[in-house]
Amino acid sequence: MRITSIIILSLCAAMTFGAPDAARAEREPVLKQVSVPHPYYWREMYIPQLTMGPSSLAWSPKGHELVYSAAGRLWRQKVGSTRAEELTSGPFYDYQPDWSPDGKTIVFSRYDGNAIEICFLDLKSGKISKLTNGGDVNTEPRWSPDGTKIAFVTTEDTGKFHIAIAEKTKAGWTHHRWLPERVSEHYRYYYSEIDHEISPTWSPDGKSLIYVTNPEIDYGSGSLFRRPLDLSKPAMLVQEEETAWRARPDWSPDGRRVAYSSFARRQWGQLWLAMADGDGYPLAYSYGDFDVKSPRWSPDAKRIAYISNEGGTNHIVIQDVIGGKRTPLVVSSRAYRAPMGRLEFAIRDADGKLSPARVSILGADGRAYAPDGAMMHADDGFDRSLQKFETHYFHTDGSGEVVLPQGEATVTVWLGLTHAVETQKVTVGKGEAHVDITLRSLDPEGIFKGWVSADPHVHMNYGGAYRMTPEKLLKQEEAEDLGLIFNLIVNKEQRIPDIGYFTPTPIASEDGKAVLAESQEFHTSVWGHLGLIGLNDHVLMMDYAGYPRSPAASLYPDNAAVADLAHEQSALVGYVHPYDTAPDPFRDKAVKHALPEDVALDKIDYVEALGFSDHKETSKIWYRLLNCGFRLPAAGATDAMTNFASLRGPAGMNRTFVDVGSWKGDPETRERAWLKGLKAGKSFATNGPLLSLSVEGKSPGDEIRVKKGAHNLHYKAAMRSIVGVDRVEIVVNGEVAATLPTTQGGRRVDAEGEITVPGSAWVLLRAVNDHASPLVFDLYPYATTSPIYVVAGGDPVRSRDDADFFIKWMDRLKETAEASKDYNSDAERAAVLDHIARARKIFEKRR
Repeated sequence: MRITSIIILSLCAAMTFGAPDAARAEREPVLKQVSVPHPYYWREMYIPQLTMGPSSLAWSPKGHELVYSAAGRLWRQKVGSTRAEELTSGPFYDYQPDWSPDGKTIVFSRYDGNAIEICFLDLKSGKISKLTNGGDVNTEPRWSPDGTKIAFVTTEDTGKFHIAIAEKTKAGWTHHRWLPERVSEHYRYYYSEIDHEISPTWSPDGKSLIYVTNPEIDYGSGSLFRRPLDLSKPAMLVQEEETAWRARPDWSPDGRRVAYSSFARRQWGQLWLAMADGDGYPLAYSYGDFDVKSPRWSPDAKRIAYISNEGGTNHIVIQDVIGGKRTPLVVSSRAYRAPMGRLEFAIRDADGKLSPARVSILGADGRAYAPDGAMMHADDGFDRSLQKFETHYFHTDGSGEVVLPQGEATVTVWLGLTHAVETQKVTVGKGEAHVDITLRSLDPEGIFKGWVSADPHVHMNYGGAYRMTPEKLLKQEEAEDLGLIFNLIVNKEQRIPDIGYFTPTPIASEDGKAVLAESQEFHTSVWGHLGLIGLNDHVLMMDYAGYPRSPAASLYPDNAAVADLAHEQSALVGYVHPYDTAPDPFRDKAVKHALPEDVALDKIDYVEALGFSDHKETSKIWYRLLNCGFRLPAAGATDAMTNFASLRGPAGMNRTFVDVGSWKGDPETRERAWLKGLKAGKSFATNGPLLSLSVEGKSPGDEIRVKKGAHNLHYKAAMRSIVGVDRVEIVVNGEVAATLPTTQGGRRVDAEGEITVPGSAWVLLRAVNDHASPLVFDLYPYATTSPIYVVAGGDPVRSRDDADFFIKWMDRLKETAEASKDYNSDAERAAVLDHIARARKIFEKRR
């Protein structure tokens, strides 16, 4: 189809995207009622998540049995037995059980898709009743030793995490918040200004609680404190710890000790013991490069049971306190409450061979199911008008078996973005059911042949439920149809979980198709985060700057200095997850982000035009920079934490396609070819649509030289997508030059025609959707190519308005830099201010 568009273009980046907030109104966060910063941390590290293995446990009063949560159900199992009895069923997910002292009742938390409520399970009758019913997030219920009270954590009233005390009266159970809210005097980047209290555990006499709280604590989720239940004495520090939401202390039955999980002095959380009176020194009680979580003392204090992710997924270990013998709780058979069946699945490519893929299976009860031993993952948001729960999924090498309720099940399969999403219904009966799914290519014509997709922003281990390894990550990579992943090594609080994996030499999967490269994200709370991909020697230390009240409080090294250090190692440097709301230096007094400064100084090789941010908001700043004549390639990157059960992801949800021509050679050769293509701008960024654009036969990253003045230029464009999009547009200098007609429900474009450029210009193709899609785990489907650059008569692209915008931005950065008292020397202060001053002069020349 031939389309001709003639328009007059302004050089001001006043973009038109339609309704920018429409998608956000539909797709909402999981547990949206929680009002605490950085939800991807507390949701994964504190809130219970669906894992096929155990996630929490408790002892029976006599110590002969355990009750635990696994696969979103409660299970009962005798110690020494291999048979597990299912205690709960129905269209819910059940977690965090605690056994009443009289042995008759289990208290637990139940997730219904909107809230987490505290419930009771009567073990004799199987009847379930609710303690809470207010639509809040209620977690970590713990019985008092006499069984008359329950301590738990609730977001009731304020959306913050606070301990509540429930008491049993003649009229039933009532509850109230234990402590009033307290505002911290310290700024906390990752945590709320309101102190929280979490993870309560009772003293044996029921008169006190040990819990985790963070008064005037800047980093970490808090330390262990002890306080009388009646508040007759102030809180007493038991153990100073940074913690990361997962300490979950448990008071010993003898009253002397407290067990908890800590990553102190190491990269992984292990079992520690401290004195409950706050005196003395803590001691580590387990060791290993994996996590130990949720410890619980046996009633006789001779054993501690806990959750371990040694091996990758979660399992229960019972460790003798004396001698340290570790005994896993093995499950070889299960007694289910409802009739169950088995579903065998096979995923095949066009040649009939088994293919790795991402799979989501919903049972007849509306819950998610996966094979035993699978790493179950969950989306971090969803449209409640379309789904009761967020989408859960797992990765497979092509085949497997799932136990699930009898009735109709739904199987959905993804293989990256070059194959259509396939969904099939299957009826599960008493025996075995089978489903065989063949994947279909979206590009049989070969339009995107030679383009290799990568995710340049992935974190392999970041404090999540699972233990990820390079070998496991490569399998995920293949199941997402990625050619390359950059594992960005980065700090989580004071630890850097993957630093031991760094090597300048990338590795490949067994079949050689997927490549994994160790790289780095440089953290700063001031200038913006950087991706340093392709480092050839070492990880830059300290890995962060601008951390208040720490030895890394100085605003130096600023990002310009960090970029220089990375470039010395032949790495590319990019700004990652830039903007949820585009800054405006004329409106906002506190503008800190240094992207424009570093672009002006020629320090930046790419920008995450599609990342863990709002893509439309980010493009507003990107377009302004392009209008000032800078050439800045687009990347798409997920910021996926692959060992999370609840993540923004999976890896490759946002990805960058680069035209490398041939994906051959050793892993290092392929990594370098991909990086070279990205730096040259031969890329497009996407979370769904595949984009192809040529103008006068030139592709993204290329330059077209014409005579001075306006020109009509011939274009050819194509789009293929796993979901429909609202608009596919050619953008020139920030304005829409052509809107292309779509077919197949917005999933396809094949168009060519003419656009008019007013002189020197940049041209790109983008696909935009105003609404969220349940098949794309992002705010909305979106894609953009990098620009094609038009040079008319040798003149550069210029925009006075956009240059003035960034001059004001530099003035705001200068105010921030001058106000800081944290520099280690006058030389550091001078270096930061010099970078800002130099960038300002460059913008002045581009007015």
